[in-house]
Amino acid sequence: MKNINRLLTNICSDKLPETRDFYTTLFNFKINFESDWFIHLISEEKQLELGIIERKNDLVPEAFQNLPQGFYLTFVVENVDDLFELAKKEGIEIVAEPSDTFYGQRRLLLKDPNNALVDVSALIT
Repeated sequence: MKNINRLLTNICSDKLPETRDFYTTLFNFKINFESDWFIHLISEEKQLELGIIERKNDLVPEAFQNLPQGFYLTFVVENVDDLFELAKKEGIEIVAEPSDTFYGQRRLLLKDPNNALVDVSALIT
């Protein structure tokens, strides 16, 4: 079996700057690389990575040049309610306000600029 050295999720987007701002503002990602067709974001601890690629770029096969659907991103944070307040302040679309789940997490659902669902969760302590 081969070892996995890194996992990078890329979001296909028509709104690179807006998507960059969404993830850097809410989740404190830093810009590691930025061009007119691709942005690479990395967490402060350099453990998490997120790419934003121009949806119609030649590197994206034509059959996959659709807006995101059929998946969602989950970010586990310390305090969902603090992030909820920041999202409201920034005018980010809120799909579902924070609520406690039956499986022991507090959960907030947001929509990113590409209509991708973003689940923000924290353990209930």
